Amino acid sequence: MSFNEVFKAIADPTRRKILSLLRNGELTAGEIASHFDMQKPSVSHHLKILKQADLVQDRREGQHIYYSLNTTVFQDLLRWFCDFVEKGEKHGEE
Repeated sequence: MSFNEVFKAIADPTRRKILSLLRNGELTAGEIASHFDMQKPSVSHHLKILKQADLVQDRREGQHIYYSLNTTVFQDLLRWFCDFVEKGEKHGEE
């Protein structure tokens, strides 16, 4: 996982909405697409970017692919952010 890929992925409002949808549990691409006014290939493109950033994982069940959040990456990002803020606060105290 690269933080650059993560930040690129979450910079897009459509991808942030996909992540929000997946907070409630896994969904198929079709179920995700039903929440947007765009073609399925566009949704697949957004899912590909989220997968490349390791924010989303998928699993195949029959003919369907189910997408879910990879919470480990969110935990890593949160840990980095907290360390960043903490170091900034310590630096300001000097």
